[in-house]
Amino acid sequence: MLSKLSSNVILSKARAMYGKRLVRKDYQTLLTCSTVGEIAAYLKQTPRYREILTGVNERDCHRGQLEMLLRKELFYDFASLCRYELSAGEQFSGYLIERSEVEQLMHSLMLMAAGKSNEYLFSLPTFLDQHTHIDLHALARMKTYGEFLTAVEHTPYYKILKPLSPQPGEQPDLTLIENALYTYLYQGIYHIVDKHAHGEAKRELKELFDSYLDLNNYVRIIRLKKFYQASPDQIRALLLPFGTLRPRQLNAMLAADSPDEVTAVMNATSRGKRLSAIEYTFIDELPVRVKYKQCRHFIRFSTHPSVVMLSYIFLTEIELSNIISVIEGIRYQIPTEDTKRLLVYNKKAPA
Repeated sequence: MLSKLSSNVILSKARAMYGKRLVRKDYQTLLTCSTVGEIAAYLKQTPRYREILTGVNERDCHRGQLEMLLRKELFYDFASLCRYELSAGEQFSGYLIERSEVEQLMHSLMLMAAGKSNEYLFSLPTFLDQHTHIDLHALARMKTYGEFLTAVEHTPYYKILKPLSPQPGEQPDLTLIENALYTYLYQGIYHIVDKHAHGEAKRELKELFDSYLDLNNYVRIIRLKKFYQASPDQIRALLLPFGTLRPRQLNAMLAADSPDEVTAVMNATSRGKRLSAIEYTFIDELPVRVKYKQCRHFIRFSTHPSVVMLSYIFLTEIELSNIISVIEGIRYQIPTEDTKRLLVYNKKAPA
């Protein structure tokens, strides 16, 4: 009885929260804004962001502050949903924290590689501090990979990152590090799904992750061939070992002589045959646009709390990414139409 009640609560709660999402008319208005303050002022009027932005002075609001407030709101939204998901809520909550940690580790390393480690302090997610064993403040002070390892010394990431230490005088290989961290992360989520989900719920959850990772690997192969002329063995080492693409299909993509040949192989797979209905400008957008379409379907029609919960989380993250894209468009004076093409939302819905 308690389990059924919990299921009903999370289904209705997640869908009600999704009902407050930004829609086409909201994005149309955001795209007319010319400053971060104007974006903050508009978001303060929406049901979705009114509470978190109450008290924010939009005239003094800067890009980093706005993004941090929005990320904080999403983090606690996710935590509140996980509390209702009795079957695997605690495990999913742990996955979401780990994913935030991986994002922070990569962000801090990229700043260090650029000689801008001190800038991490301005984007440090203080709301994550009490949920992680990573010394986030140490990440803001680090100048070397050794100091980076010290910040993660008491976490599972140390064993992953220590063997990837660069040779003296060399920079860390960010691509290998990213691959290792995300391999660890997705191993964890597949373990959660296998252990705690069953039947149709398990199938839907695996489809969410499998499709994203299949397309992520597909995009990696094309980018590595097109921009880096990487060899098949080099590319294989940088693919995430998950998804439903069969070894012979991946081998055919790796052996292809051009991105067009890679696409031809992909289009012949069961996954690729479903891509014709997906509109995108750049191939890098494909995994997210497919995830958006899947999550919109699941949040409406799935009867499984864990599926609806994760669909809401992924859709809300896409919404935040859209807002950041608009902010970046203003910052770098990108033409409005170019920014609009990057946004992922239902452009055909009524305003």
